[in-house]
Amino acid sequence: MTCPTIDELSQYVDDLLTGEELVDVRRHLESCGECQHIVEVFKGEKQFIKDTLKQPILPDDFTNLVLDQLEPYERKEKRPNPWKRIMLAVAGMTLAIGLSAAFNPSFAAWVGGLFTTEQVDEGLRIAADAGITERVNLEVTDKGLTLKVEDVVADSSRVVLSYQILNGKGKAQKNYHDLGDLGTAIFVTNQNGIVLDDIGMSWGSLDDYGLFEFSLRDQEVVEKITVHFNIEEINGVKGSWKLDVPVELEENNKLTTTFSLDGAETSAHGVNINLKEVKFAPSSSEIFYETSFTDEVQAEIESGILLLEKKYGKEVVHQFSSYGNEIQYHIENEKKEAIFRNWTAFDSEDESGYSSLLQGTGWQVGRMGHEMSNDSFIPSKEDEQLTFVLDGVLKTVPADLSIEIKRKELKKRPVPFEYEGNFGEITKIEKQVDYFLRKSLLPIGKRTFFTIKMEGEKEMLAPELGTWVLVDDKGASHIVFNSGSILDQTLTVYGLDKIPEAFTLHLLSMTTYEEVKEKWEVPLH
Repeated sequence: MTCPTIDELSQYVDDLLTGEELVDVRRHLESCGECQHIVEVFKGEKQFIKDTLKQPILPDDFTNLVLDQLEPYERKEKRPNPWKRIMLAVAGMTLAIGLSAAFNPSFAAWVGGLFTTEQVDEGLRIAADAGITERVNLEVTDKGLTLKVEDVVADSSRVVLSYQILNGKGKAQKNYHDLGDLGTAIFVTNQNGIVLDDIGMSWGSLDDYGLFEFSLRDQEVVEKITVHFNIEEINGVKGSWKLDVPVELEENNKLTTTFSLDGAETSAHGVNINLKEVKFAPSSSEIFYETSFTDEVQAEIESGILLLEKKYGKEVVHQFSSYGNEIQYHIENEKKEAIFRNWTAFDSEDESGYSSLLQGTGWQVGRMGHEMSNDSFIPSKEDEQLTFVLDGVLKTVPADLSIEIKRKELKKRPVPFEYEGNFGEITKIEKQVDYFLRKSLLPIGKRTFFTIKMEGEKEMLAPELGTWVLVDDKGASHIVFNSGSILDQTLTVYGLDKIPEAFTLHLLSMTTYEEVKEKWEVPLH
C-alpha cells in the first residue's frame, strides 16, 4: 500500500483506528522506515505533552487563530482530529512555558514547510534557515481541485514556490502533477507591472508537493515580482485556476553580497580567462567570467573554418557547428576541499560530494569564441573563504577527418576509422520512411531519409567528435543530424531519395580538453 496520510498515522498513535484501517497501517509500518520514524515522533511528542503540559491561560480567540493556519485533512465522522488537537496543545505549551526549542528536530522540520526538508536542495534549506521563507497560503479552487501555494523562498538569485494540488476533501494529490501548458499558464511581472519575458522557469513534483522556480540571475535588481497563474488544466481536468502571488524582494536583496574580481586574468592553452565578479545570495552563489581565444589560436580557427566553408558551403558548416571555448574549474574551501565542480564530459572524477551546478548561462559577445558565462551553485553552509581553481580548458575547433564508404563493402564488413584517440566503425546504413500529417488535399505526407550507425570507443581525454557533413557521389554536400556519442551514434541524412552507392563523411568539428598543470587560483573574497 502507499504510505498512510499524516492524519492516519496520528490516529494510529492515538488508538483511534479500527478494523481494516488498523490492520493496513500496522502491516505498512512493518516495512516502511519513514512512517515508523513519524510514528515515533508522534509518540514522543504525545508523551512530552502529557508529561509537561499544564493548563495554560490562552487568549479567547486562540483556538480560532491556530485552526485557521492548519492544513485541511480528510476527516472521519464522529472522530476527533488528533492532529489538530496535538498541534493546538503544542502551540499552547509554546506560548505558556516557552519550550518550543525542546521539540524533536524531525518534527520541527516537518511542520516548518517543504523548504526545511531533505526533499529540496541545500541552497533552499540554507535560505530557509536565514529566515527568508514566507508562508503565503494562497489558493484557488475549481472543478473540485484546489491549487494551493504554500511557501515562498526569494532572494536576488531565484524565487521558489512550493505548492499542492488538493482534492475536494483537502487531501494532497501525490506524485506527478499534470498542469497542462505551463509556457502560457504562468508569467511573472515586476514592480512596474512589466512582464519579465526572459525570466527562466523550471517545475517539478516532489511526492505530494510541487515546486515552481524562477531565475533572477540575469535580471536587473528587482524589488518585487508577482507570479501570475492562469492554469486551464490540472491532471486532465479542464477548468480555470487563476491566482496572483506577490513576492517582496527589496529586503531579501540586501542579504546578497557581491565582490568584484576585475584584474583576475590568465591564459591557458590558447584561451583567455577573465573573472568578473562573484555574488553570494542565501539560496545560491554565482560567478561571472569571460573567455576568448588568444589572437594566434583565433587566427588558426578562423582559417580552418574558411577552408571548410569553401569545401561544403557556409550553410552546411554552420548549421550545427558552434566553434568556441569553455573552462573546467572547481571551487574549494579553506581546507582545500572541492565543494563545487562545474561538469564537463571530460571530467573522470567522482562527482559525489560536490555541490551541483544549479544553472549555467553563456552567450557570445563580439567575435566568435568571445563568451560571457554565469554559473550558479549551491552555497556552503559555513561562512567559508572560497577559492576559484582552474583545472583545464575546452576548445571546439575545426576537424579534418574523412571516411569513405562504399555500400557493397559495408554489407560485408564494418568500415573502421581512427582519429585523435577515437576508435570507431560504421556498422550499418538503413533507409527509413517517415509519414506525417499535413494541410493538403493529400493529408498524409511521406519523407524518405537514411541513417548511418556508428559504434566505437575513445581514450579518456580524447576529443569529442562533433558535427558531420555528407558528400554524395555527385559531389553535393548534405547536412547530417547526429545523436549519441562515439560509443553509439546515429547519423541521419534527409533530402535523398535513395542511398548513394558511394559517399564520404567529413567531420566538421571536435571538442578538445587540455588540463592546466599549474593550477590558477583566485580568492573569492
